[in-house]
Amino acid sequence: MKYPTLEQGAAQLRQGQASAAGLTDAALARAADPAGEGTRVFTRLYPEQARAAAQASDTLRAAGLARSAIDGLPISIKDLFDVAGEVTTGGSVACVGEPAAAVTARVVQRLQAAGAVIVGRTNMVEFAYSGLGINPHYGTPLNPWDRTTGRIPGGSSSGAAISVTDGMAYAAIGSDTGGSVRIPSALCGLTGFKPTAHRVSMEGVQPLSPSLDSIGPLAPSVRCCATLDAILAGEDVVTARPAVLRGLRVAVPTTVALDGLDETVATAFAATLRRLATAGVLVEEIPIPEFAQLAAINAKGGFTASEAYAWHRDLISRSGDRYDPRVVSRIRRGQDISAADYIDLLAARRAWIAAVQARIADYDALVLPTVPVVAPAIAAVSASDEAYYAANGAILRNPTLINFLDGCALSLPCHEEGSAPVGLMIAGARDTDRRILSIGMAVEDLLAGD
Repeated sequence: MKYPTLEQGAAQLRQGQASAAGLTDAALARAADPAGEGTRVFTRLYPEQARAAAQASDTLRAAGLARSAIDGLPISIKDLFDVAGEVTTGGSVACVGEPAAAVTARVVQRLQAAGAVIVGRTNMVEFAYSGLGINPHYGTPLNPWDRTTGRIPGGSSSGAAISVTDGMAYAAIGSDTGGSVRIPSALCGLTGFKPTAHRVSMEGVQPLSPSLDSIGPLAPSVRCCATLDAILAGEDVVTARPAVLRGLRVAVPTTVALDGLDETVATAFAATLRRLATAGVLVEEIPIPEFAQLAAINAKGGFTASEAYAWHRDLISRSGDRYDPRVVSRIRRGQDISAADYIDLLAARRAWIAAVQARIADYDALVLPTVPVVAPAIAAVSASDEAYYAANGAILRNPTLINFLDGCALSLPCHEEGSAPVGLMIAGARDTDRRILSIGMAVEDLLAGD
């Protein structure tokens, strides 16, 4: 595993090979290093609070009281989670001067109760409204692959991903409305999990689209994601067990999901399918015509534009000139969506979900590329609105399918060591989370050669 896992960190603490204070100081030092990405990764660091939490963890552990599998480990949180007494800025300057949050977000409370050391709030695409990771207000953290060129980290949980790849946190908590956990995970060589939305509380989380929003981890491994997912959902953390691959049936959707793959992604995906088949997985290509209908269903902006506009309209009236123009223009599309349009959208989604679930009912999972291309250069996608929106649409395309399905999905690395990161998405219908995580563990072990 390229990055230290939660399990490895916990073992070091348990065996006395490291302290929470030491791990936290190292993470904070990396975040504060002027030669690193820290200034673009975090919108706010918590050095005093983090060191106090680490000291408390070390004291409890010395007394034989470890609170969870993440007790004492540095974790970052995306800049859309409320922290009591602070303004939740959502990667924007438009919220500066708005009222501070009265209560800390439920998921952050759960992390704190588990003993996580919260090191800071991570940068993101303004108000989570893009899959590229570009932020004109706080800067764009660079993808760890090919920093010389300067490539996008993926979004919207951009800082979240780089906080992990650059050793500023053992794992990060992000949000996923159309891929915002899975996209940066795929482009940066991490593992990301988007749970079934209802399982993790959105209380105290700045919304983008309540119909599609979900909260999930970006981490070094599937097992890390399974541990964090249970904590975020308020469930018991159970010993993760990989599925038996032989005899599994997985479907590769040929409609839309395989369109426009670049050579690197196509090669890595095909090689992964061959390895799955060799391991005894029954890999079947199937059409899912409903996938081709989604663009038309969302032609007016869909849930994201309508629901984002409902939340943002007052803020836009006060501070619209402080928004990223490429974000506010998309939010403003929602003002032209009528109540009748929205009701039609709700009905279309119900019918779409039913049809897709019927097609995939006989399979254990869907398998598809997370993103059809490797991370493009920041300069290329920033060159014009046309380039920006084209890249954004391509990168969001596959992950968005699972959000609209109200399903769950993993993205895990499937590229050869040393090459551009490529993500493999393993997805399922609503409430198949544990099964998808179990399959993901088995695939991860297979690709690692275990």
